[in-house]
Amino acid sequence: MLTITSPHNSRLKDAARLIASAHERRKARRCVLEGEHLIEMYIARYGLPDTLIVTEAAAETPFVKKLTPQLNERRLLCVPDALFKSIASLPPAIGMLAVIDQPQAVTTSGAFCVLLENIQDPGNVGAILRTAAAAGVTHAILSKPCASAWSPKVLRAAQGAHFLLEIVEEVDACEWACAFRADGGLIVGTLVAHGKNVFTTPQLRHRPLALALGNEGVGLSDTLAQCVDVAVTIPMPGRMESLNVAAAAAVVLFECVRSRDQGSGIR
Repeated sequence: MLTITSPHNSRLKDAARLIASAHERRKARRCVLEGEHLIEMYIARYGLPDTLIVTEAAAETPFVKKLTPQLNERRLLCVPDALFKSIASLPPAIGMLAVIDQPQAVTTSGAFCVLLENIQDPGNVGAILRTAAAAGVTHAILSKPCASAWSPKVLRAAQGAHFLLEIVEEVDACEWACAFRADGGLIVGTLVAHGKNVFTTPQLRHRPLALALGNEGVGLSDTLAQCVDVAVTIPMPGRMESLNVAAAAAVVLFECVRSRDQGSGIR
């Protein structure tokens, strides 16, 4: 383990650039994980990170001590709290961050997918990924204007879901939907009103199935709405006009789970 006190170390500068700049993350196809939970989930699926940067306190934790013999000392850096704070987006108490190559999806569709169109709030994207992973979704497909799946805010909100999903970014949502349908998939789109009652829609049992979720303000684009096989709406007896997109995703995804469990064997 190397002890670093200068901010000019090349690996520290690389981590700082990746945290601060979406352009740098896209160009390098690399990102930074902050905190033991995310790093542990990444290691469980993909192995050791490229670089692990820890505070002096974190260096003494069982998690880091277990990794120390496995990492070349140039890849395991110990820094004082002040230097960690100058790099990370979270306070020094978080203790550690890891630089990784962004995992690339092996396939671009699967049995149970979410298709996110123009969802721009990182918190919403992360929350949807987390819920999707919990519901057994295999693939998350993000259109070009969506918030980057590998930004620090999305990573924090998703709580490790990135390493349970195949994530495909910057797709043309309509082209992807057409290809998915051509392979026998069913596209279910969410509408604020005038769709089928989501709780009485038997098509949610179908596999392969993709749930299409639209922009926070305007919902699905007209173009993608025309590609949808079934439009569903969440009945809301209260006086709110709509739900947050992440909340709506949770309702529909787990209705898919409930419907599939009750009608197993039905397509």
